[in-house]
Amino acid sequence: MNDAYTDELITVDELCDMLMIGKNMAYRLLNSGEIASFKISREWKIPRQSVYRYIQKQCNARQNQP
Repeated sequence: MNDAYTDELITVDELCDMLMIGKNMAYRLLNSGEIASFKISREWKIPRQSVYRYIQKQCNARQNQP
């Protein structure tokens, strides 16, 4: 298997670690589509880049607030 792809996808636990959030919040972000992801069977697959985009979007939104 190509290890390049395994580095690009993260698990829900890794998402929780990256954002320092709990699993309930992680699943809320995934189910709402705020963080782009997909499921294979019952397993969430989260592209690392979608987490980076979410972080950037949150930072930009905060900067645009008065």
